[in-house]
Amino acid sequence: MGTKSLTITEEAYERLKAQKRAGESFTDTIIRITERGDPSESFGMMAEVGGFREAVEGTREQFDEDLRDRADRRGE
Repeated sequence: MGTKSLTITEEAYERLKAQKRAGESFTDTIIRITERGDPSESFGMMAEVGGFREAVEGTREQFDEDLRDRADRRGE
């Protein structure tokens, strides 16, 4: 496998370094964090997990109820 040199900003280097695990090279880190592919491909993926939709809907309902209660207490 060949190698390439690239220039990155200090901020980018620090962010990459923060993602690096013990014993992992920067190459390994870059490969690991980019293996995920296109983030849009994972939208909706959790919908297939049993009970996930119900948990989200229950949380949403509780959040909405809390917001209504707060608004009522402020007289809105």
